Amino acid sequence: KTLIDLAKLNLIVGSGGILSHAPRRVQSMLMMVDAYEPLGFTTLSVDSIFMMPHLGVLSTINEQAATDVFVRDCMIYLGTCIAPTGPGKDGERCVDYELAVAGGAQERGTLHFGDLKLIPLAREQEATITLHPAKQVDVGSGAGQPITKTVEGGVVGLMLDARGRPLQLPADQAARIAALTKWFNAVDLYPKATPEVAHNAL
Repeated sequence: KTLIDLAKLNLIVGSGGILSHAPRRVQSMLMMVDAYEPLGFTTLSVDSIFMMPHLGVLSTINEQAATDVFVRDCMIYLGTCIAPTGPGKDGERCVDYELAVAGGAQERGTLHFGDLKLIPLAREQEATITLHPAKQVDVGSGAGQPITKTVEGGVVGLMLDARGRPLQLPADQAARIAALTKWFNAVDLYPKATPEVAHNAL
């Protein structure tokens, strides 16, 4: 069991060389989503150049300077992950969504179980999203209950994750490679991802 209620956690900050120096920020975000399996609405950010340990030392000498550097130069906001929870089979309807970007476009769609979707949404952009889940699915207001929230973007954007919790890969290797390839392509994790790329990621 965990001491942290992921459904109530609204920010995850990742630090470490593999996250700070990943070739693409979306790779850092997906690594964090897959590792921590956030629930509901969660903002994700990453330590830009693995600076947090050093700022911890600096804070013992000059707390304000450490705070300023942390906010201005250290934190890279990746975006927001929305992860519904509840049972369902791949391909079944999980949640309908309506997204309205402040001063911009609107989008509607349906997320099915097993889907991973990335919607561009910049760091300074806000959007209002309304979710209408299936009767057994919870997006933060109870099973089957709709919810409307304001979300912020980031250098990656808004990630809608209907792959389920806990995240489980198919036991069959061919099916597992197919699932990974689908998810990689959905978020453009590796440009022109192929089954060979997914196989190497196992």
